[in-house]
Amino acid sequence: MELNNNTWTSEFLLLGFSEEPRLQPVLFWLFLSMYLTTMIENLLVILATISDTHLHTPMYLFLSNLSFADMCLTSTTMPKMLENMQTQSKIISYAGCITQMQFFILFASLGNFLLPVMAYDRFVDIYHPLHYTAIMNPCFCGLMVVPTWIMSVLHALLQSTMGLRLSFCEDLEIQHFFCELNQVVQFACSDTFPSDLVKYFTSVFLGGDPLTGVIYFYAKIVSSICAISSARGRYKAFSTCASHLSVVSLFYFTILEVYFSSAATHSSHSSGPASVMYSVVTPMLNSFIYSLRNKDIKSALRRYL
Repeated sequence: MELNNNTWTSEFLLLGFSEEPRLQPVLFWLFLSMYLTTMIENLLVILATISDTHLHTPMYLFLSNLSFADMCLTSTTMPKMLENMQTQSKIISYAGCITQMQFFILFASLGNFLLPVMAYDRFVDIYHPLHYTAIMNPCFCGLMVVPTWIMSVLHALLQSTMGLRLSFCEDLEIQHFFCELNQVVQFACSDTFPSDLVKYFTSVFLGGDPLTGVIYFYAKIVSSICAISSARGRYKAFSTCASHLSVVSLFYFTILEVYFSSAATHSSHSSGPASVMYSVVTPMLNSFIYSLRNKDIKSALRRYL
Protein backbone atom coordinates (compact mmCIF):
# COMPACT_ATOMS: atom_id res chain seq x y z
CA MET A 1 0.00 0.00 0.00
CA GLU A 2 1.38 3.39 -0.98
CA LEU A 3 1.97 6.06 1.61
CA ASN A 4 -0.47 8.53 0.10
CA ASN A 5 -3.29 6.00 0.45
CA ASN A 6 -2.70 5.59 4.19
CA THR A 7 -4.90 7.11 6.84
CA TRP A 8 -3.57 8.04 10.23
CA THR A 9 -4.90 5.95 13.09
CA SER A 10 -6.19 7.87 16.08
CA GLU A 11 -5.72 5.16 18.69
CA PHE A 12 -4.19 1.79 19.51
CA LEU A 13 -5.51 -1.13 21.52
CA LEU A 14 -3.14 -2.52 24.16
CA LEU A 15 -4.34 -6.08 24.66
CA GLY A 16 -2.00 -6.77 27.59
CA PHE A 17 -1.12 -10.26 28.77
CA SER A 18 -4.41 -12.08 28.84
CA GLU A 19 -8.01 -11.44 27.83
CA GLU A 20 -9.25 -14.06 30.29
CA PRO A 21 -11.55 -12.18 32.74
CA ARG A 22 -10.68 -14.45 35.67
CA LEU A 23 -6.98 -13.58 35.38
CA GLN A 24 -7.47 -9.81 35.33
CA PRO A 25 -7.85 -9.32 39.14
CA VAL A 26 -4.82 -11.53 39.81
CA LEU A 27 -2.67 -9.65 37.29
CA PHE A 28 -3.94 -6.30 38.55
CA TRP A 29 -2.97 -6.94 42.18
CA LEU A 30 0.31 -8.57 41.19
CA PHE A 31 1.47 -5.64 39.08
CA LEU A 32 0.07 -3.07 41.51
CA SER A 33 2.12 -4.59 44.34
CA MET A 34 5.23 -4.65 42.15
CA TYR A 35 4.69 -1.03 41.12
CA LEU A 36 4.17 0.19 44.70
CA THR A 37 7.20 -1.78 45.89
CA THR A 38 9.35 -0.23 43.17
CA MET A 39 8.18 3.30 43.96
CA ILE A 40 8.60 2.96 47.73
CA GLU A 41 12.03 1.32 47.54
CA ASN A 42 13.48 3.84 45.12
CA LEU A 43 11.89 6.80 46.89
CA LEU A 44 13.49 5.66 50.16
CA VAL A 45 16.90 5.45 48.48
CA ILE A 46 16.56 8.99 47.09
CA LEU A 47 15.34 10.41 50.42
CA ALA A 48 18.15 8.70 52.34
CA THR A 49 20.76 9.99 49.88
CA ILE A 50 19.48 13.56 50.03
CA SER A 51 18.93 13.73 53.79
CA ASP A 52 22.21 12.18 54.98
CA THR A 53 25.39 14.12 54.27
CA HIS A 54 27.45 10.95 54.76
CA LEU A 55 25.87 9.63 51.57
CA HIS A 56 26.89 12.59 49.44
CA THR A 57 29.47 10.47 47.64
CA PRO A 58 29.88 9.43 43.98
CA MET A 59 28.44 5.97 44.52
CA TYR A 60 25.20 7.27 46.06
CA LEU A 61 24.95 10.04 43.47
CA PHE A 62 24.85 7.37 40.78
CA LEU A 63 22.48 5.20 42.82
CA SER A 64 20.01 8.05 43.36
CA ASN A 65 20.02 8.79 39.62
CA LEU A 66 19.39 5.11 38.90
CA SER A 67 16.55 5.05 41.44
CA PHE A 68 14.98 8.10 39.82
CA ALA A 69 15.29 6.49 36.38
CA ASP A 70 13.68 3.28 37.67
CA MET A 71 10.78 5.16 39.25
CA CYS A 72 10.10 7.05 36.03
CA LEU A 73 10.53 3.96 33.86
CA THR A 74 7.86 1.99 35.68
CA SER A 75 5.60 5.06 35.96
CA THR A 76 5.68 5.40 32.18
CA THR A 77 3.95 2.06 31.62
CA MET A 78 2.42 0.64 34.80
CA PRO A 79 -0.29 3.23 35.60
CA LYS A 80 -1.79 2.94 32.10
CA MET A 81 -1.67 -0.85 32.24
CA LEU A 82 -3.34 -0.90 35.66
CA GLU A 83 -5.97 1.56 34.47
CA ASN A 84 -6.74 -0.64 31.46
CA MET A 85 -7.09 -3.70 33.69
CA GLN A 86 -9.40 -1.91 36.10
CA THR A 87 -11.64 -0.19 33.55
CA GLN A 88 -11.54 -3.00 30.96
CA SER A 89 -10.59 -0.35 28.41
CA LYS A 90 -7.58 -1.13 26.27
CA ILE A 91 -7.48 2.08 24.28
CA ILE A 92 -4.49 4.43 24.14
CA SER A 93 -4.46 7.44 21.84
CA TYR A 94 -1.89 7.86 19.10
CA ALA A 95 -0.36 10.86 20.90
CA GLY A 96 -0.37 8.96 24.18
CA CYS A 97 1.33 5.98 22.55
CA ILE A 98 4.13 8.08 21.03
CA THR A 99 4.59 9.99 24.31
CA GLN A 100 4.74 6.76 26.31
CA MET A 101 7.28 5.32 23.87
CA GLN A 102 9.44 8.45 24.05
CA PHE A 103 9.61 8.59 27.84
CA PHE A 104 10.11 4.84 28.11
CA ILE A 105 13.13 5.03 25.79
CA LEU A 106 14.44 8.04 27.73
CA PHE A 107 14.49 6.36 31.14
CA ALA A 108 15.47 2.91 29.85
CA SER A 109 18.44 4.55 28.10
CA LEU A 110 19.33 6.44 31.27
CA GLY A 111 19.46 3.22 33.27
CA ASN A 112 21.49 1.61 30.50
CA PHE A 113 24.10 4.40 30.61
CA LEU A 114 24.25 4.56 34.41
CA LEU A 115 25.12 0.88 34.86
CA PRO A 116 28.63 1.14 33.32
CA VAL A 117 29.19 4.40 35.22
CA MET A 118 28.44 2.60 38.48
CA ALA A 119 30.64 -0.33 37.43
CA TYR A 120 33.50 2.10 36.79
CA ASP A 121 32.97 3.67 40.22
CA ARG A 122 33.28 0.25 41.88
CA PHE A 123 36.32 -0.53 39.72
CA VAL A 124 38.13 2.64 40.85
CA ASP A 125 37.17 2.01 44.48
CA ILE A 126 38.65 -1.50 44.40
CA TYR A 127 41.61 -1.02 42.06
CA HIS A 128 42.71 2.46 43.15
CA PRO A 129 41.40 2.90 46.72
CA LEU A 130 44.07 5.43 47.71
CA HIS A 131 43.32 7.63 44.71
CA TYR A 132 39.55 7.14 44.72
CA THR A 133 38.72 10.58 46.11
CA ALA A 134 41.07 12.31 43.69
CA ILE A 135 39.78 10.41 40.66
CA MET A 136 36.07 10.50 41.51
CA ASN A 137 35.97 14.22 42.30
CA PRO A 138 32.69 16.17 41.98
CA CYS A 139 33.64 17.68 38.63
CA PHE A 140 34.45 14.29 37.11
CA CYS A 141 31.26 12.76 38.52
CA GLY A 142 29.26 15.56 36.95
CA LEU A 143 30.99 14.91 33.63
CA MET A 144 29.88 11.28 33.91
CA VAL A 145 26.25 11.90 34.92
CA VAL A 146 25.32 14.85 32.70
CA PRO A 147 26.25 13.14 29.40
CA THR A 148 24.12 10.12 30.35
CA TRP A 149 21.10 12.42 30.60
CA ILE A 150 21.96 14.22 27.36
CA MET A 151 22.46 10.99 25.40
CA SER A 152 19.24 9.53 26.83
CA VAL A 153 17.19 12.59 25.82
CA LEU A 154 18.72 12.66 22.33
CA HIS A 155 18.12 8.93 21.87
CA ALA A 156 14.47 9.27 22.94
CA LEU A 157 13.94 12.25 20.61
CA LEU A 158 15.57 10.41 17.72
CA GLN A 159 13.44 7.29 18.12
CA SER A 160 10.19 9.19 18.66
CA THR A 161 10.91 11.37 15.62
CA MET A 162 11.39 8.25 13.52
CA GLY A 163 8.14 6.90 14.95
CA LEU A 164 6.27 10.06 13.97
CA ARG A 165 7.32 9.52 10.35
CA LEU A 166 5.35 6.27 10.22
CA SER A 167 1.72 6.02 9.21
CA PHE A 168 -0.81 3.37 10.19
CA CYS A 169 -3.77 2.18 8.14
CA GLU A 170 -6.25 1.37 10.88
CA ASP A 171 -6.77 1.04 14.61
CA LEU A 172 -4.22 -1.53 15.72
CA GLU A 173 -4.36 -4.28 18.31
CA ILE A 174 -0.98 -4.55 20.03
CA GLN A 175 -0.49 -7.75 22.00
CA HIS A 176 1.52 -5.94 24.65
CA PHE A 177 1.00 -3.95 27.83
CA PHE A 178 2.61 -0.72 26.57
CA CYS A 179 3.70 0.97 23.34
CA GLU A 180 7.08 -0.62 22.88
CA LEU A 181 9.09 0.58 19.90
CA ASN A 182 9.30 -2.84 18.20
CA GLN A 183 5.59 -3.49 18.51
CA VAL A 184 4.56 -0.12 17.11
CA VAL A 185 6.97 -0.13 14.16
CA GLN A 186 6.02 -3.58 12.90
CA PHE A 187 2.38 -2.52 12.39
CA ALA A 188 3.24 0.52 10.25
CA CYS A 189 1.93 0.67 6.68
CA SER A 190 4.66 3.03 5.47
CA ASP A 191 8.29 2.13 4.81
CA THR A 192 9.96 1.12 8.09
CA PHE A 193 13.49 0.71 6.74
CA PRO A 194 14.78 4.09 8.08
CA SER A 195 13.25 3.39 11.50
CA ASP A 196 14.65 -0.14 11.58
CA LEU A 197 18.08 1.12 10.54
CA VAL A 198 18.15 3.74 13.30
CA LYS A 199 16.81 1.24 15.83
CA TYR A 200 19.47 -1.40 15.17
CA PHE A 201 22.28 1.13 14.84
CA THR A 202 21.45 2.67 18.21
CA SER A 203 20.90 -0.77 19.77
CA VAL A 204 24.38 -1.91 18.75
CA PHE A 205 26.26 1.22 19.77
CA LEU A 206 24.18 2.60 22.65
CA GLY A 207 23.51 -0.87 24.04
CA GLY A 208 26.68 -2.73 23.08
CA ASP A 209 29.17 -0.16 24.33
CA PRO A 210 27.71 0.13 27.87
CA LEU A 211 27.42 -3.67 28.08
CA THR A 212 31.06 -4.03 27.02
CA GLY A 213 32.08 -1.51 29.67
CA VAL A 214 30.13 -3.33 32.38
CA ILE A 215 31.69 -6.68 31.41
CA TYR A 216 35.21 -5.20 31.36
CA PHE A 217 34.97 -3.43 34.72
CA TYR A 218 33.36 -6.38 36.49
CA ALA A 219 35.96 -8.73 35.01
CA LYS A 220 38.68 -6.54 36.54
CA ILE A 221 36.77 -6.46 39.84
CA VAL A 222 36.44 -10.25 39.90
CA SER A 223 40.15 -10.68 39.18
CA SER A 224 40.90 -8.33 42.07
CA ILE A 225 38.55 -10.27 44.38
CA CYS A 226 40.36 -13.53 43.51
CA ALA A 227 43.53 -11.99 44.89
CA ILE A 228 41.99 -11.49 48.36
CA SER A 229 43.76 -13.79 50.80
CA SER A 230 40.92 -14.07 53.32
CA ALA A 231 38.34 -16.70 52.38
CA ARG A 232 35.62 -14.84 54.29
CA GLY A 233 36.45 -11.54 52.61
CA ARG A 234 36.55 -13.25 49.21
CA TYR A 235 33.14 -14.87 49.81
CA LYS A 236 31.55 -11.58 50.91
CA ALA A 237 32.97 -9.70 47.92
CA PHE A 238 31.88 -12.43 45.51
CA SER A 239 28.33 -12.51 46.91
CA THR A 240 27.98 -8.74 46.44
CA CYS A 241 29.50 -8.83 42.96
CA ALA A 242 27.32 -11.80 41.93
CA SER A 243 24.11 -10.05 43.01
CA HIS A 244 25.08 -6.95 41.03
CA LEU A 245 25.94 -9.01 37.96
CA SER A 246 22.69 -10.97 38.16
CA VAL A 247 20.58 -7.78 37.97
CA VAL A 248 22.76 -6.30 35.22
CA SER A 249 22.57 -9.53 33.22
CA LEU A 250 18.80 -9.69 33.65
CA PHE A 251 18.44 -6.14 32.30
CA TYR A 252 20.76 -6.45 29.32
CA PHE A 253 19.91 -9.96 28.15
CA THR A 254 16.16 -9.45 28.30
CA ILE A 255 16.29 -6.09 26.51
CA LEU A 256 18.57 -7.58 23.83
CA GLU A 257 16.16 -10.49 23.45
CA VAL A 258 13.26 -8.10 22.95
CA TYR A 259 15.00 -5.93 20.35
CA PHE A 260 16.64 -8.68 18.32
CA SER A 261 14.59 -11.88 18.65
CA SER A 262 11.28 -10.08 18.08
CA ALA A 263 12.72 -8.66 14.86
CA ALA A 264 13.35 -12.19 13.65
CA THR A 265 10.03 -13.73 14.77
CA HIS A 266 7.75 -10.62 14.60
CA SER A 267 5.93 -12.06 17.60
CA SER A 268 4.39 -9.82 20.21
CA HIS A 269 3.70 -12.76 22.52
CA SER A 270 7.35 -13.79 22.82
CA SER A 271 8.56 -10.33 23.87
CA GLY A 272 5.95 -9.79 26.60
CA PRO A 273 7.65 -11.73 29.44
CA ALA A 274 11.07 -10.37 28.52
CA SER A 275 9.69 -6.81 28.53
CA VAL A 276 8.26 -7.39 32.01
CA MET A 277 11.69 -8.51 33.23
CA TYR A 278 13.61 -5.42 32.12
CA SER A 279 10.87 -2.82 32.57
CA VAL A 280 9.19 -4.02 35.79
CA VAL A 281 11.26 -6.63 37.63
CA THR A 282 14.71 -5.08 37.17
CA PRO A 283 13.71 -1.61 38.48
CA MET A 284 12.17 -3.32 41.51
CA LEU A 285 15.35 -5.32 42.20
CA ASN A 286 17.87 -2.53 41.56
CA SER A 287 17.16 -0.54 44.70
CA PHE A 288 17.22 -3.67 46.87
CA ILE A 289 20.40 -5.16 45.39
CA TYR A 290 22.39 -1.94 45.13
CA SER A 291 21.10 0.10 48.04
CA LEU A 292 18.71 -1.33 50.62
CA ARG A 293 21.12 -4.14 51.56
CA ASN A 294 23.73 -1.47 52.29
CA LYS A 295 24.28 -0.71 55.98
CA ASP A 296 24.90 2.99 55.24
CA ILE A 297 21.51 3.30 53.55
CA LYS A 298 19.83 1.42 56.40
CA SER A 299 21.42 3.73 58.99
CA ALA A 300 20.44 6.81 56.99
CA LEU A 301 16.84 5.60 56.70
CA ARG A 302 16.63 4.93 60.44
CA ARG A 303 17.86 8.45 61.17
CA TYR A 304 15.50 9.94 58.58
CA LEU A 305 12.44 8.06 59.80
